[in-house]
Amino acid sequence: MTTSPLLFDRDLLRTRLDRAAPDYASADFLKRRAAEDVVMRLETILRRFPVAVDLGARNGAFSRALATSDATEKIDVLFEADLSARMLGQILETRGNGRKAVADEERLPFGDATLDLAVSTLSLHWTNDLVGALIQIRRALRPDGLFIGAIFGGATLTELRQALLQAEDEVSGGASFRVSPFADAIDAAGLLQRAGFALPVADVDRVKVRYGHPLELLRDLRRMGETSVLLDRSRKPLARRVLLRAMEIYVERFAEADGRVPATFEIVAVTGWAPHESQQKPLRPGSAKMRLADALGVQEQSAGEKPV
Repeated sequence: MTTSPLLFDRDLLRTRLDRAAPDYASADFLKRRAAEDVVMRLETILRRFPVAVDLGARNGAFSRALATSDATEKIDVLFEADLSARMLGQILETRGNGRKAVADEERLPFGDATLDLAVSTLSLHWTNDLVGALIQIRRALRPDGLFIGAIFGGATLTELRQALLQAEDEVSGGASFRVSPFADAIDAAGLLQRAGFALPVADVDRVKVRYGHPLELLRDLRRMGETSVLLDRSRKPLARRVLLRAMEIYVERFAEADGRVPATFEIVAVTGWAPHESQQKPLRPGSAKMRLADALGVQEQSAGEKPV
């Protein structure tokens, strides 16, 4: 049996999240955006989900968004789970039926077929085996249970990544990865399919956040608990000369007309269902009962036939 290589230090991630918890609300704008998007998707689904879980709940952005939506009536019990106990401590009770649990997305504590709905916003990108985590979620869902997730896509923090690599190469004569890798947006639906989900769908929300200076972006990343926890990271602190040069490069290359600098965040939303016999299935090749030409109301021509 093969195991996925370890990319991230999950213990360090927990420490970073614990440290960020008291000020997390000052920089949770992306979390709130993703959570509100999930709730809007739930509003369009005409069914109930008696037992639900929010994985990587952080400070409860999903439950707060849910509380102001008609979709709140679709959920009887909501578990809010997070790797950080201190993050969970920031959650204000908005529902009388909420439950909190310290849980690792890599080792879910839920039994098979015990959940009707699982959501996760901007936390699964830190798992060492994303497909493995998705498989665990799918197994925890009852047949025809729903998963809605949001992860950071590959274009996230592209400006910062480029500036740091160039600065470290210039100053130190070599560069190490300081920004974590993210999943490619075009592969997101395929990841769900590999994990055994039916009817997978993915779409992208690209967000540009503008700052007066790149240092403000670094401050927000610390408040989010989103600084790098790569196992293969350099153990040397980023030298002041490198950091200052990176900030100069960031401004030189990316500053806009008014002097402010953009930071790109790519949020990839994914939706998938635990398989069930009632779900739609693709037709077998050659089983169509109508020709495409008839459906379009045009005359069919062979590949080598020239139109008259």
